[in-house]
Amino acid sequence: MPNSAVFVPHFHWDREWYEPFQVFRHRLVTALDTVLETLEANPDFRFTVDGQMAAVEDYLEMRPENRERLVALVHEGRLAIGPWLILLDEFLCSGETIVRNLQMGWAAAERLGGAMPIGYLPDMFGHVAQMPQILARAGIEHAALWRGVPGSVEGHAFQWRAPDGSEVRTEFLFDGYDNGLDVLLVPDQIGRALGEYAEMTAARWGGDPVLAMAGTDHNAPDPQLAAWLRKASCAELPITVATLDEYIRGQVRDEVTSVVTGELRSHVRGNILPGVLSVRLGLKQRMALAERTVDHAERLNALWSRRDDSAFLSLAWHKIIESTAHDSVVGSGTDETCDQVAARLAEAAQTARAVRDAALAEPAARVPSDAYLVANPLPSPRTVLVEVDVLAPAAGAALVATGADGSAQPVQLISKDPTVLSDERMDASQLERVLRRIHRRELFGLLIDRYELTPGSLVFHLAEVPASGPFDLLILRREVAAAAAAHPGEWQVRTLAEARATALVPVHVPASGLTTVRVSAADGNSVPAPRLTPATATVTPSADVLSNGLVEVVVAADGTLVVTGADGTVLSGVGRLVDGGDRGDSYNYAPPARDTLVSEPTQVGVELVENGPLRSRLRVTRVYEWPAALAADRDVRGGTTVPTPVEMLVELRTGEPFVRISTAFLNRSADHRLRFHLPLPRPVTTSASAGQFAVTERGLTAEGGWGEYPLPTFPASTFVSAGPATVLLDHSSEYELVDDGSALALTLLRAIGSISVNIHPLRDEPAASEIPTPGAQDLGMRIENRLAVLPSATGWQAADAVALAEEFRNDVLVTRGTAPAGGTLPADMSGVRVDGKDVFVASIRRVPADGHGAGNGHGVGDGIEVRLAALSDTGSTARLTGDFTEATTVDLLGRPLSTTPAQDGLELALAPWEIRTVVLRRQHPTGPTSRP
Repeated sequence: MPNSAVFVPHFHWDREWYEPFQVFRHRLVTALDTVLETLEANPDFRFTVDGQMAAVEDYLEMRPENRERLVALVHEGRLAIGPWLILLDEFLCSGETIVRNLQMGWAAAERLGGAMPIGYLPDMFGHVAQMPQILARAGIEHAALWRGVPGSVEGHAFQWRAPDGSEVRTEFLFDGYDNGLDVLLVPDQIGRALGEYAEMTAARWGGDPVLAMAGTDHNAPDPQLAAWLRKASCAELPITVATLDEYIRGQVRDEVTSVVTGELRSHVRGNILPGVLSVRLGLKQRMALAERTVDHAERLNALWSRRDDSAFLSLAWHKIIESTAHDSVVGSGTDETCDQVAARLAEAAQTARAVRDAALAEPAARVPSDAYLVANPLPSPRTVLVEVDVLAPAAGAALVATGADGSAQPVQLISKDPTVLSDERMDASQLERVLRRIHRRELFGLLIDRYELTPGSLVFHLAEVPASGPFDLLILRREVAAAAAAHPGEWQVRTLAEARATALVPVHVPASGLTTVRVSAADGNSVPAPRLTPATATVTPSADVLSNGLVEVVVAADGTLVVTGADGTVLSGVGRLVDGGDRGDSYNYAPPARDTLVSEPTQVGVELVENGPLRSRLRVTRVYEWPAALAADRDVRGGTTVPTPVEMLVELRTGEPFVRISTAFLNRSADHRLRFHLPLPRPVTTSASAGQFAVTERGLTAEGGWGEYPLPTFPASTFVSAGPATVLLDHSSEYELVDDGSALALTLLRAIGSISVNIHPLRDEPAASEIPTPGAQDLGMRIENRLAVLPSATGWQAADAVALAEEFRNDVLVTRGTAPAGGTLPADMSGVRVDGKDVFVASIRRVPADGHGAGNGHGVGDGIEVRLAALSDTGSTARLTGDFTEATTVDLLGRPLSTTPAQDGLELALAPWEIRTVVLRRQHPTGPTSRP
């Protein structure tokens, strides 16, 4: 039996949940006021602020006068803050977001006296495989957590090992982060209760002190706690009050023997609430968009802009990280809370978009206005298809795209815009009203190229880029007034736009680079023939078949797809939709006891939308009769059904070995789950999904043993693979191997109506109060999902899924030039290039070249930081080339480790699953440069 006990006073602070942020903050300020007063009144008292700096920042924003009081307590070691900015959901954001969370939290804590060097993760709904490496590469040797630990761990600590072999000693909060509260229920009986608890759990502690976490959600400890504990302490079981850091690093002595490798998603000692992966789809999509936008903005700002936009980028990251909180992006809050999260993510994306567009505007100023600048955010060269707005060709003419090197490529005409924007008849006395529409030269979003004024007629000709000379609005007003006076009566006023079209253009873009393209008309004899190889074969469509030489798609009679890969792999029944009831809540799915599954459409229609040669599309429309809601008896789906058309856009592009699929429908049903099924040629026993710097393999089952049924539903961020089928993803998603491993199912929508339900068939303990959340039903919302199917008999690695997933998720960026039309196209320019099989590049950004301050988001210097990882169990070799002369390897907090010359590029031997961060010193530190 343990011979001592350590109490750690703390609180767990959900920043927003069943109340919105500002309501919880009001409570937070009161709670931290109490904490500061208690600490100052009791020199032997300690407090741990939940491991997240957001609570401290939120408090000081309301109580700035208390900053020095707080700093003094941190310096004394009695108030433990950090290291995170916020306690996040690790599976619903990118690995890079996890790193930035730690960096920003650490930096914020350092400004107030120093961060607690413990990876405190008390309430996350499971933990990603690479968390030990992230902590270790930030210099953090210890972690503490509760949920997800497997049943093999018998003591109160274990060694947690990442796929690369990194380890952190991990304190297992096996009775939760509030295990000390039961001991405190009757203050004058603490000694007895503590003795009973120590005896009951003695097998866990060995010779180490009992850890009693004295705190819970949203409440400060009682100010009398220190006095109670002094009174209860005795020679048989002495009590110490400590921070979590003091307990782990100072009190624990026993050797840890248990080793756990990889992710922690076991249900055996606590609920991991896996339904949060799929509820409130819109939040998951907004998170992915915000992360992608700020990533692109950082890359472009680092490589192509002289402007210091670090403050905006830091703001965008802060808002993203705030939104990753484990009760925020998961969607388990009230409707008003989730609306705030959505707005915050939108604001993050908007902030980043402004930086991105400003960075693009600088090189676009050197591109003629009748041409386009194309920017590649990925550090590898690509040939892509871009849509651009062009002058429509005259009858009998064709369009051709020309690059800076003079090479020409045919284009595919996608659509034509209307040319008559308005045709009105009015009395001459009303002509002045028409002129009020004109703002300097702008009319209806375009510019006036010229106008024709004749008796009884006024015609405006609009263009995006006027070809005529200057336009003087005052002269026009004078001329119209004179004409109206000379010709009273009815006038015709027409507004005509130049004939425009949307063209699809093949463009080759250098690594992290820029290129330009101009599309113009050509006669039929001068149109170049497509330069196509088997890898870029023309796309050939028919009424229900698409093929590009690498993959073929056939639409079956039931509207599903037969997808055939280049190696002959055939996937049949792709896109089968299965809709079932869901009587669960935001935390856990639960089918009705007498469920009704709908998988067969009542109608199927197929339409050829685009017919190549660069891109072909088919639209498959299937109509389903889905129950409108559950019955009054929630274990039965209701008898009323609503016809729901589901559109599935199927797309092949030249050169791509996968088929792009988008689904869309207007949701008119409540309490249901819709899944996209991909049947497999033969059953499999394992799947693998990519995300957070790893590809994690999982089986057909999950470990249970607590009060939650262990559904084998799992997270995937960038792709998921099962046997010969790999699915590339646009956002974090939920998947499951179903039918005994015979099919891969991805959740497209889970619509529910309550944060938690008191009686849940698959979970014993309520996860929260039973608060209605009608917004989580997504009724009346257009539900859209985007994915791609990559067939390969040899699996995800041989199919190059790491690189293809990045290409699928990261479109090139296109903007019109702003220099005078008709000028010479500037030469292509390249940035940082990274070559290597299964090398994932998580981030490219501008930092001080020595790496110092890389985590604070404010330094702008002559360094480019690149973070990459080997997504392979055999390791990878990464070669970096670009405009730099030396490279400094830094840790995840930006602290330099070693420097090496790199005049001819840099070659990095990456161990299996290794995350590496390097800062490249530029040859031209005064600003961004280019290489053709």
